[in-house]
Amino acid sequence: MAAGNLALVLHAHLPYVRSGDPGSLEEDWYFQALQECYLPLLAMLEEAAADPQQQPRLTLGLSPTLLSLLCDADLNARFPAWLEQRQQLLALAPSTHRDAVLDLDMRLQAAADQFRASGGTLLPRFRALQQRGVLDLITCAATHGYLPLLRHTPEAVRAQLLTAIREHQRLLGERPLGIWLPECAYYEGLDQVMVSAGLRYSLLDGHGLLHALPRPRYGVYAPICSPAGVAFFARDSASTLPVWSASEGYPGDPVYREFHRDLGWDLSDEVLDEAGITSRRPLGLKLHCVSGRDCPLDRKRPYDPAAAQTRLAEHAAAYLAGRTDQLQALGSAMDRPPLLVAPFDAELFGHWWFEGPGFLAELFRQAPGSGVRFCHLREVLTGGDQLQVCRPSPSSWGQGGYHDYWLNDTNAWVVPQWHRASQAMVRRVNRGVGSEHQRDLLTQAGRELLLAQSSDWSFILRAGTTTDLARERIHRHLDRFWRLMEAIDQGNELSGSWLAAVEREDGLFPLLNAADWSSIP
Repeated sequence: MAAGNLALVLHAHLPYVRSGDPGSLEEDWYFQALQECYLPLLAMLEEAAADPQQQPRLTLGLSPTLLSLLCDADLNARFPAWLEQRQQLLALAPSTHRDAVLDLDMRLQAAADQFRASGGTLLPRFRALQQRGVLDLITCAATHGYLPLLRHTPEAVRAQLLTAIREHQRLLGERPLGIWLPECAYYEGLDQVMVSAGLRYSLLDGHGLLHALPRPRYGVYAPICSPAGVAFFARDSASTLPVWSASEGYPGDPVYREFHRDLGWDLSDEVLDEAGITSRRPLGLKLHCVSGRDCPLDRKRPYDPAAAQTRLAEHAAAYLAGRTDQLQALGSAMDRPPLLVAPFDAELFGHWWFEGPGFLAELFRQAPGSGVRFCHLREVLTGGDQLQVCRPSPSSWGQGGYHDYWLNDTNAWVVPQWHRASQAMVRRVNRGVGSEHQRDLLTQAGRELLLAQSSDWSFILRAGTTTDLARERIHRHLDRFWRLMEAIDQGNELSGSWLAAVEREDGLFPLLNAADWSSIP
């Protein structure tokens, strides 16, 4: 008999990085995640579900911007050529890395075959896994807006949620009941907006429950119910640290693949130029292993796929043994089955930690004899256990546990910009428009406002990585928003070519409803 339940929760998200330029950095972000993460995760889940000895269960959040990328026919049509280019560049790798080259070439070919067999679209496969009970698919805010920083215009929060729900239902065929709040960020009163949008459960970092009022009787090991009627689960740090931490967890093991050493840094400028790659950057062609915590990049050893696979089985066994001990100890102190919730960014599995999908496969394979039972969050709520009513604490899972990472001297300048634009949107929606053309302009303005609110750009500004790109995206969407609003307010005629380009580039969320920004009483 299982000692208790373990709920793995993955959050699959990319900002809206659609680009009309083949070979762009933004396109690389999406294609690398597709090849390293989303396709391997789907194949792993389908294989586990086909084995009668396994019972794979996973709660998976698919952000609306990622869904928009996954169903973009023009963008995805370029993916096979991108894979082929990687295979051609891989052939230029040194012979000392033969095993790693063969393994990666096989994976690239498998991705091409799998993508072709899927007809270039993955959404039906996600839907099929949900129908089989393997996945519980939940949503996220429309563009991953950091909701506590949008709260001063509550209509902006509502628009993020309603647009997300509408897009999820349109593309996946079922209205979501659960949501991964962007950055697991919560503020007091958000549960009321969630309930009014039809959302019934979510999850927070551990202190979101541990600092709740009253303090939950079972800590983070059972969900609570907020005063508005939303169930909240909490992250268990003991169940997540071994998996996500490169310094203290499995991904930093010397035999696993090194993330930062990439063939894109090693190939000559002439080779890259000939391939049409105009800026030096990681190409997803990584052939070295971690080698050691203090090992410099230029001394990394060649990656050995067989050694990594052996270590995966060992780490999966150790992880399950740790969860079994934890659940047994909790079970002796609780009068209900204990629950461990382990949330992660989905891109950890395959992109950041190359062996991640294989680790999950080993977990599902070894679980039947371990005393650990996998479950969905929704499944927990149908079990009949009563939930303690508590007020969740404002929190996030970001550095410091609150909102500092998205509100500091690198990115705070954008918050009043969001507020000013959101207030203008509310005023215009309340006043209405005078023609069908103006309604279309207002709808596009809503898209630009949502895109400007993406928390990803604020995160990048704080992290100090591709800051020029992040800053350009924010300004681009805000500029387009104000030009559209000015055309409505003053009756200005916009250039037809400009408007067509904007609608082509930012044409996501076809069911967006500007009325979502009407004043909340």
